[in-house]
Amino acid sequence: MAVSRAKLFIENFLVYGLGSVMSKIVPLIMLPIVTRLMPNTFYYGLSDISNIVVSFGSSIAVMGMYDAMFRMFFDKEDLGYKKEVCSSAFSFVFFSGLVVAVVLLVFKGLCSQLFFSSEKYSQLLTISAVSVFVSTISSIIIAPTRMLNKRKIFLVTNTVTPILAYSISIPMLMHKMYVTALPLAGLVSSTIILGIFYVLNTDWFSFKKINKNLIKEMLKLGIPLMPTFLLYWIFNSCDRIFIAKYLGNAQVGIYGIGARVASISQFIYVAFANGWQYFAFSTMKSDDQVELTSNIFEYLGVISFSAILVLTPFSDIIFRIFFKGDYVKGAIVFPYLFLAPLLLMLYQTEGNQFLVIKKTWPGTLILTVGAVANVVFNYLLIPVLGIEGSALATLIGYIMTVIVCSIVLQRMKLIIISKRFLGDCAITGVFFVFWRIVFNKNFVLSFLLSIFMIFCFAFMYKKELLFIKNKICGFIKSK
Repeated sequence: MAVSRAKLFIENFLVYGLGSVMSKIVPLIMLPIVTRLMPNTFYYGLSDISNIVVSFGSSIAVMGMYDAMFRMFFDKEDLGYKKEVCSSAFSFVFFSGLVVAVVLLVFKGLCSQLFFSSEKYSQLLTISAVSVFVSTISSIIIAPTRMLNKRKIFLVTNTVTPILAYSISIPMLMHKMYVTALPLAGLVSSTIILGIFYVLNTDWFSFKKINKNLIKEMLKLGIPLMPTFLLYWIFNSCDRIFIAKYLGNAQVGIYGIGARVASISQFIYVAFANGWQYFAFSTMKSDDQVELTSNIFEYLGVISFSAILVLTPFSDIIFRIFFKGDYVKGAIVFPYLFLAPLLLMLYQTEGNQFLVIKKTWPGTLILTVGAVANVVFNYLLIPVLGIEGSALATLIGYIMTVIVCSIVLQRMKLIIISKRFLGDCAITGVFFVFWRIVFNKNFVLSFLLSIFMIFCFAFMYKKELLFIKNKICGFIKSK
């Protein structure tokens, strides 16, 4: 990879991902405090399910309009046209978000039984329904800030939002409002941030500038994207639904804690996702584009595998330090759920090749294969392995997605999967099997195994490591 392109990739990876990462750090820091204020895992499980309802409802309501709006915003330099795009998108999602929220409220009892396994949590369903509406319109109201690349505002608000939410929820938990504390605090903070962005971006929205033809055009772009968003929802959320039905909301709480701690891997994923798209399209006309993408795919893969090898032996220790009671049991799902977003990162790296050749439908079909596998294995494994079975089902779904995508792209000569990378995959797979079956309860042996595997990676990539070492030494000497 040319040095200039490497610099471009790293800058986008770090700079554009920072704001999104900041929004996730605060919840992670606050997690031990929240779990200690709650009497048991059941209530955290309810909050986790509420988040799922909001993410599902808002995905339906937005209908891909955010991405369509983002795409069409840059079609013309005319300011009036840009305001028409923003105003038209907002008018549509305002209506669609309201419809979804009203449907949830009208069928409040049925939805409470479906999601929370009891109609007595209808109040929580009401909060979730209003949150769907706020989340839906927020996605459009905030968009001009992102499209105009106002990174400081993006960074500050993404940091302030969770701080505001926890400053509200902690007093509520101290007053024993366990059911509504986290969802209601999230709703209040989101509404406040929505108001701030509306003031900042109010010039971009006007009901007088609604253009029905633009709405139709954006829907043509957005609706085909909906299956992808729903498939991602299945990957990220359906496991909680299965656990709630098979094992109860208390187990959802344990699983949710494990997933929240494992979300530290999303720091890497989110940073990548925010920086990758610009880099990918800015280099897509290069003569060595396939080789470049293949190298990035492989390097991201080995970094992901190395991270999971290092952290897995410490999973029990981490949970015992920060949590008490049943929450400690969340350690068992940590390795699976840590690796899952990183596999999604690998899929999006290679899957972008479909977008480069303007054929997006294979990506949807491939995601469908992984999502179906996720659902099937949740159904099969949860009764046998409990929450670990659900985490394993999620990981299997992502593994199948990456494998199928790799096979298809390799046959299309759009990706190169080296034998060395297949060796990386084999090493990681062997580690997981030995860790779970033999060394799970023995930290020393588990740690030694991980170190051995890391040395195997280092030996395989000694040329690249030597190159990085020389670059660092050269940089230090130049200073």
